[in-house]
Amino acid sequence: MSDSTYVAGSCNIGQKEIRRRQLVAVVGLFLSLLSLATLISTSAPRGARIGIFLPLMVAAVGYVQSRSKFCLAYGFAGTFNFGKLGDLSRVSDPQDKAADRTTALKILGKSFLLASIATLVVLVLPL
Repeated sequence: MSDSTYVAGSCNIGQKEIRRRQLVAVVGLFLSLLSLATLISTSAPRGARIGIFLPLMVAAVGYVQSRSKFCLAYGFAGTFNFGKLGDLSRVSDPQDKAADRTTALKILGKSFLLASIATLVVLVLPL
C-alpha cells in the first residue's frame, strides 16, 4: 500500500496528516504526564485521578490514528487527504464510506480501551 493512495477502510491520510496525528499523540502524552505530576504533587484524592482519562484519550487517539494511517474524523465525514493539510477530498462510493466508518469506530474503540487501561493503572497506583 502506498502512502499516497486512498484505500477504503484502511488508509485515508498521507504523510503530513500522519505527522499531525503524531503531534497530537505527543501533546496528549505531555498533558497526561503533566496531569499525573499535578495529581502526585497535590496529593489529590483517588477519585480525582479519573480526570487523567481525557489527556490519555487524546494521546491514544493520536497514536492509533498515526499507526493506522487513518483519521477517524475523516472516516466519519467521508473524506480523505493526501495533499496539503486541510485539502480534503470526498469519498463518493457508499460502500467505501461504510468501510471508513467501520474503521473509524474501531479506532475510537481501540483508543478508548488504551486510555481506559492507562487510567486504571493510574487509579491503582499508590500515589
